[in-house]
Order: sequence, then structure tokens, then C-alpha cells
Amino acid sequence: MQTNFSLAQLADPQMARSEQVLRACVHCGFCTATCPTYVLLGDELDSPRGRIYLIKDMLENDRPATVEVARHVDRCLSCLSCMTTCPSGVHYMHLIDHARDHVEKTYDRPWIDKFTRALLARVLPSRALFRLAIGGAMLARPFAFLFEGVPALRPLAAMLKLAPARPATRSANEGERRFAAKGPRRARVALLDGCAQPVLRPDIDDAAIRLLTRMGVEVVRPVGGGCCGSLTHHMGKEELALANARANVGAWSREIEGEERGGLDAILVTTSGCGTTIKDYGHMLRGEPAYAARAARVSALAKDVSEFLAERELPVPVIAAGIRVAYHSACSLQHGQRVRTAPKTLLSSVGFTVLEPAEGHLCCGSAGTYNILQPEIAGRLRARKVANIERTEPQIIAAGNIGCMTQIGGGTTIPVVHTVELLDWATGGPLPAGLPSLSAAA
Repeated sequence: MQTNFSLAQLADPQMARSEQVLRACVHCGFCTATCPTYVLLGDELDSPRGRIYLIKDMLENDRPATVEVARHVDRCLSCLSCMTTCPSGVHYMHLIDHARDHVEKTYDRPWIDKFTRALLARVLPSRALFRLAIGGAMLARPFAFLFEGVPALRPLAAMLKLAPARPATRSANEGERRFAAKGPRRARVALLDGCAQPVLRPDIDDAAIRLLTRMGVEVVRPVGGGCCGSLTHHMGKEELALANARANVGAWSREIEGEERGGLDAILVTTSGCGTTIKDYGHMLRGEPAYAARAARVSALAKDVSEFLAERELPVPVIAAGIRVAYHSACSLQHGQRVRTAPKTLLSSVGFTVLEPAEGHLCCGSAGTYNILQPEIAGRLRARKVANIERTEPQIIAAGNIGCMTQIGGGTTIPVVHTVELLDWATGGPLPAGLPSLSAAA
């Protein structure tokens, strides 16, 4: 794609990167076939190619975002299916991230939209505030219908409906900073502290810690880590996201450089949406001399827990083989990180019968805060995803991202658990919460 940015514009590293991305696009349109919003809405401007034209025009002419641009940028899920499809290697993720930042800085949103986004950006990255918010949402949930009739208030209704029916029991491991390997230590890893997942499903990290330590892996959670910044990053609130990135890079770097403790073999993430962002820290902090080199090293060490486990031999399975598991491949894992086979191979290796639903490349509609901010589109995508999963007649649904688990779980009675919970259970851990006693399907 031909571009006409000025030299002054290209002096900005973010603009220079976007110009590189735009130049790689050849207008082929392959991305439209795999874009969830284009598949649903059929509007060219709700496809990656259409958004690229809008973003190019906005950035090249140094224009504030208009209502139209904001609407179509907001409708992007950042599922990155287009990047998997693109034959030209267009790095759409960096372009849409820049566009969101520009929209946030130049577009004057309606007050209710501003309020909702500010609330989410303040509450979700904080465990303490998120726990308080869940308690309030549980009380207000029966009144969600009052907001649904007013389009501007539908995000508030979606927020209430997504709240769990009851709060999760706080993990006994919360606050612990080191988990010793069982037997000889074979590796040492850091595990992301996180924000929303430890509040909604603390059992996930508990399962990961049990499994890893049984395998001879020491697990640490360095002081000073926390939210990865993904949620605010995808709302265009770049300064908040970068502050989280700096905090994590600082915390993990102290462990990486602490040779007397053994350094780190990997930084593990059990929420794939977080993993995609952490693997991009090197890009996000490339212009900051105090962090650039350390951020690049953190990104190089970051792995989804399934990537790390696939490189090692799992303990011997102890449960009956043949339980039918529908594997939902989170967009952030299959498109954002290009991790596609490891989770399925792991589940098969411990005896599960792995089922792959149709349209596995399409997003479930979670996408961070998307199912709150764009509830109508998210609802249609969830219905489509759940229908495809249920056609496989599984006993369990497995996924590697808490957002997907919450989204899909709201549309089906089939239990949804994290991949690592099933691996832990299959190799000697407890039955995951919410699973009935199961045996292989006939």
C-alpha cells in the first residue's frame, strides 16, 4: 500500500511502525474471510482491510478520530485471525494498537462510554477493587434487565450478567512467592501474578503450580509484578498499560539476573490474552532506554504454560482414558502467539479424546472487555461458538484463557475448565471444580 507520511510524522517511532505495517498490505482481502465482525456484519469497514483504510487516512492526515472511525476500530476484537490468514505478513496488531491509542487521545466519547471504560480500566487490573466490584455486581445482577432497553447502558447490563453467581474462594497460595520443586529441581520459572483470573478462577494457577512442582519445576512469583496491562492496552489507555509492563519487567528482571537463586528458564502465563501482550513487551518498551533491553529479554522468555509443558515429559496419567474434551483454541493463543498444537497434543497424551469444533479460527466474542463494550456482537459470536462446540457432544470444554472460559461458560451447561486443570487432574491432581465424576463416553 502506498503511503504519504511526512518526515516529521515518521520521526515518531509509533508512526514509523504503522507506516511499515500499512506498506505491507496489498489489498488482497484474504483477511475478510476470517474476520469475525466481517463474517457477522458484512461491512467492508468492519474487516481488517476496511479498518486499515480508515486508520491510514486518519494517521496520514493527522486527523482526530471521527465517530465512524471510532465505531469501526471499537468493533475490532483484536482476535488477530487476519494475521494468521494474511499472505503478506501484515502486522495488524501493532497498527490497531496505535489506532486505539490515537482514538483514545483524540475522540471525545459520550459520557457513559467514558465512564464505563474508566471504570473497567480502574477496577479490572486491581484484585482488591475487582473483588469488591464482583460483590456489588452479584447484588445488582437481578436488575440487569433495566439497563438492556437503553442502548447506551447495555455495557452495564453486560457487566452485571458476566459477574459470577458466587465469588470464588481465595486461593491459599495467594501471596506466596516461592513454590519448591518436588525432588531434584529441573527448571525454575516465574508465573504471572495476574489480576482478573486469580479473582475469578484461582484454581487455574493452583493447578499449574501443583503440576509444575510435581515435574521438578520451582515456581516463583516475584514481588512487584501484577496485571500484564493487556486490558488497558486494548482500550487505548497506553500509559496505564505501559506502567504495568514496566512493573512486570522490573520484577521479572530481578529474578532473571539473580544468579544466586538460579535465574529463570521461562516466564509462564496461564492466561493467553496476557501472554500475547507480554510477548510484545519488547516492542511496547523499545523506545525506553531504561527498559528496552530487559523488556526484550522478558518477551523472549515468556511462554504459555502449554508451550513449556510440551517441551517436557508429563507425569504418568492416573485417570481413565477416553473422556471427550472439546478444545477451544483462544484467539490470543492460536493467532496472537501461534501456539496451536501443544494444548491438544498434551491433552491427548494423558488420555483425553480431543474434539475440534468447526470454525475454530473464529473468536468467541470475549476479547478482553469486548463482551462488555460490544455486547450485541459478542453475544452473536458466543452463540455461534457454543453451537459449534455442542455439536461435538463433549463432556468437558477446555480452553487456555479466562476470558474465553467466562464467555463460553455463560452460554452452555457443559463445564468449561482450563487446559492445565485437566492436565493436573489427569496426572494426580484433584478433580477440577465444577466437574462431575466422569468416565469415558460410550
